[in-house]
Amino acid sequence: MENQTKQDGLAGLKVMIVDDSKTIRRTAETLLKKEGCEVITATDGFEALSKIADLKPSIIFIDIMMPRLDGYQTCALIKHNQMFKKTPVIMLSSKDGLFDRARGRIVGSEQYLTKPFTREELLSAIKHHLNQAA
Repeated sequence: MENQTKQDGLAGLKVMIVDDSKTIRRTAETLLKKEGCEVITATDGFEALSKIADLKPSIIFIDIMMPRLDGYQTCALIKHNQMFKKTPVIMLSSKDGLFDRARGRIVGSEQYLTKPFTREELLSAIKHHLNQAA
């Protein structure tokens, strides 16, 4: 599977999108499926955590502002788990604040994308982090 992913771009790659906005989830899912990715979606941190354990995504995009368990808390829990601490986590936010970026780094996120993100931003973030992991 590893070699196939590198040759075909993103084909077969498991990407998780965690966002309480149906629009964001659907947009990202549509974009990524066109690239051949397998997309896992979750509406909040609790749902994400249970799916991560079962489905083991290669990269995770998490919205910061979510009910119950926010993106920072979810990211911190992922990064504290031995099995998933190396999984790239990219924070999504509608705010482009320095404080949010810094806080995202503190909890272990690899990158920060401002919503609405473009197809290019989404794909380049995935490719960047997969190349680093390789």
